[in-house]
Amino acid sequence: MSHNTFGHLFRVTTWGESHGPALGCVVDGCPPGIRFTLADIQSELDKRRPGQSRFVTQRREPDEVKILSGVIEDGGGLVTTGTPISMLIENVDQRSKDYGEIARQYRPGHADYAYEMKYGIRDHRGGGRSSARETAARVAAGAIARRIVPGMVVRGALVSMGDKAIDRANWNWNFVADPENPFFTPDPASVPVFADYLDGIRKAGSSVGAVIEIVAEGVPAGLGAPIYAKVDQDIAACLMSINAVKGVEIGNGFEAAKITGEKNADEMRMGNDGKPVFLSNNAGGILGGISTGQDIVARFAVKPTSSILTPRRSIDMDGNDVDVMTKGRHDPCVGIRAVPIGEAMVACAIADHYLRHRGQVGR
Repeated sequence: MSHNTFGHLFRVTTWGESHGPALGCVVDGCPPGIRFTLADIQSELDKRRPGQSRFVTQRREPDEVKILSGVIEDGGGLVTTGTPISMLIENVDQRSKDYGEIARQYRPGHADYAYEMKYGIRDHRGGGRSSARETAARVAAGAIARRIVPGMVVRGALVSMGDKAIDRANWNWNFVADPENPFFTPDPASVPVFADYLDGIRKAGSSVGAVIEIVAEGVPAGLGAPIYAKVDQDIAACLMSINAVKGVEIGNGFEAAKITGEKNADEMRMGNDGKPVFLSNNAGGILGGISTGQDIVARFAVKPTSSILTPRRSIDMDGNDVDVMTKGRHDPCVGIRAVPIGEAMVACAIADHYLRHRGQVGR
């Protein structure tokens, strides 16, 4: 199977399956001299880790990361050497028996049928390579990527779940990281709303989708190119590569199609410090495929989890009509744990463009 690598200069290759002994990644192209600690990576993985509330899968994975190469210890921390960084995360709580009954059935909404049509074989245990379990490795790579661009901060939040949405007037970034907040929502008032809503979905054996917003601050102007290396193009590709993502928008996104040019254009004035000031950010920090220095804003839509307890009509490998009910431990809203994954992918895309820009202009 090819296509397990993304990026140009900051290149990430992931490996492993949901029910294999381990998964991990190799980060190639990271410059030497980048300083971090193991705790920096682990803290990002802990945000994605399953089993932290009743609203996510109860699979118990510590997601403890081990770094096998590419760094040396220095001053109590780690520093990159410029060689490939290999990271490993062991799987410790697989329950493959949960998938025994569907070994020959195609789960509706899953990649089962398409995967088998392409490769002629599939790992039915949790989806194998197509499982979202693979994204733990991306989060580890994203923790490195965050340190490539000086001053860059990448944060994400869940802004809607099903037909329930946050009140943007209540936006509080500090609350997103609050341990009492199980949804990565920036609106404290939305927690009981989301909780009641998702409890009903979960108890019905069903699932629901979500929309995630990622904001990258401190991105310098000038990253990207106007045709085939647009920053927004690569961010969109990275976000679309996340399991269950079915839509991506940058800045005002699809709303831009509903307004006039006067409202959509981000007007400018000269600031007191001699630098231009944008009066709005409908473009999401990117114009003509090139970063403007404003916050880069991207949103992505995550479909409802396809593994549900409600029987769904399908077929099996022998061509028989069957009703499929997926047992096991699944997220009633997979979009919740997609927040740190989206952050990681945006960080990787921007880090790659930063290195490409630095190589092109020499600064």
